[in-house]
Amino acid sequence: MFEGVINIYKEKGFTSHDVVAKLRGILKMRKIGHTGTLDPEAEGVLPVCLGHGTKLCGMLTDERKVYRTVMLLGVETDTQDIGGQVIGQMPVQAEPDRIAEVIDEFVGGYEQIPPMYSALKVNGKKLYELARQGKTVERKARPVVIYRIDIDSVELPRVVMTVECSKGTYIRTLCHDIGQKLGCGACMESLLRMKVGRFSLENALTLGQVERLRDEGNLRTHITSIEEMFDDCPAVQTLPESNRLAHNGNALQLSQAVFDWEEAKTDRYRLYDSQGRFIGIYLYEKERSRLKPEKIFIATEAAG
Repeated sequence: MFEGVINIYKEKGFTSHDVVAKLRGILKMRKIGHTGTLDPEAEGVLPVCLGHGTKLCGMLTDERKVYRTVMLLGVETDTQDIGGQVIGQMPVQAEPDRIAEVIDEFVGGYEQIPPMYSALKVNGKKLYELARQGKTVERKARPVVIYRIDIDSVELPRVVMTVECSKGTYIRTLCHDIGQKLGCGACMESLLRMKVGRFSLENALTLGQVERLRDEGNLRTHITSIEEMFDDCPAVQTLPESNRLAHNGNALQLSQAVFDWEEAKTDRYRLYDSQGRFIGIYLYEKERSRLKPEKIFIATEAAG
């Protein structure tokens, strides 16, 4: 059984769910989950959690992401990408300088209205299901952050951009909103996810490569362990008499863990038992003089 996170290169035509289903077959294990959907026609980095690493899924959705996208100006579609039905076409009259100026206005925080063709739910119904029925419902704008947009090239009507953004950002909606502000409309023509947190395009594996590495017996070296995912957090070790408390996911008094708390400079720590086994991530609560579990990863059978 594999434990940790594997960096998959999602190819065009696969849904994120397809990737998980195929990996279950390749790795002969059920406990697998992805860290956030990537549209079928998009490609690139898709971190996939394995075994007890599936507890990381929710935590990894918070990571910053980097995309390269081609924005097609002058065309609007119902899905906000090139795969949708064209609902508007306008001439592109803006000069490159004006386009760059408008794009720059989107850097920072902005309120983004999710597209109808998305997996978000409204009153228990997925938006894309309603959209396919020809229905449009009101969606609340959500705060997102665009950390940077680099314009890689401009060959009108196409603009190639690299975007670094927060979780929950729809790049096709960003393209649509830029087009609206320019007055000519726009849609997303292609999307490549280049980075999710520590995982980048250079080290991503296709499903075919995963299969080959499995057959060669070399796959484990390409899986990031749960511990490694938190290597920026200081390590703390419990006293022997506190092992059982930690194994059961209980909070610990500072005196039950070996660390110089006078030197504490962060709120998040990797906790190990007295024998050096990784237990999970604990939060330092200075005002209560204790460590509170955020996520426990040790298996019950291993802890006994």
